[in-house]
Amino acid sequence: MSSSFDRFQKRRLISSYFSVVLSISLVLFLLGTLGLFIINSKRLADNFKEKIAMTVFFKNEANDTILKSFGTELKRAAYAKKIVYVSKEEAAKQHTDIIGEDFLTFLGENPLQNSYDIHIKAAYVENDSVAKIERQLRTNPMISDIVYDKQLVNLVNDNIKKISMWILIISGFLTFIAVLLINSSLRLSIYSHRFIIKTMQMVGATKSFIRKPFVMRSVKLGMLGAILAILALIALLSYVQTNFPDLGILNDKILILLVFAAVFGFGVLITWLSTHFATQRFLNLRTDDLY
Repeated sequence: MSSSFDRFQKRRLISSYFSVVLSISLVLFLLGTLGLFIINSKRLADNFKEKIAMTVFFKNEANDTILKSFGTELKRAAYAKKIVYVSKEEAAKQHTDIIGEDFLTFLGENPLQNSYDIHIKAAYVENDSVAKIERQLRTNPMISDIVYDKQLVNLVNDNIKKISMWILIISGFLTFIAVLLINSSLRLSIYSHRFIIKTMQMVGATKSFIRKPFVMRSVKLGMLGAILAILALIALLSYVQTNFPDLGILNDKILILLVFAAVFGFGVLITWLSTHFATQRFLNLRTDDLY
């Protein structure tokens, strides 16, 4: 009978530890994911900005020498991130693929123009900077037109500012929730031992002596939860790097290590503080209040 009761108690204890570790690891994983998103938010924003292309169309009089010279000039330009030359023949082929019909057969000639798609560096994707670049390019007499999505540039800049503000608000809110969740899990774990705590106190054990094993156990659980969270974050980083290599999410290895260290440190700190105050609360209660 005693043996079966001991096994039941052991299973209940393991289940309690498992739930605490799981809750800690999930909360720390969410915080770590948020931290990684924050340190990569500028890169993500820059990557999106640099997807916006400015297309420069040339007059039919522009020969290959003029086009090559313009391309060489763009490569030296400080604002150019990437340039792609699209000949009128390539443009016609692209249009044919899109509409599913060769429009040259009934037009008789190719009405399209040679062009360059210019992907501007993120630092220059601002309303004033893009307008200045456009004015500078239009001084070339061989350029017939310059096309880019002006509204998209405005929306990107406005939304990035709004998103940055909301990220800070959400970060603070999630951190507060994380503290509450971890604290609640540990308080429930300490609550189940409240009679043991009071019994030890009644036989003369000091408060620090009573607190020590509970704090040490919680810190170990916090460390285990943090390690699981870090392993999950590594898996997440590997997935993003494999599927979205252009983001270069692994470029800032030092910042990533700092996030991992912060996750580990936060896991240890919050478990230590929560357990300390939870045990202190039961140490200060009267025996009657335990019920």
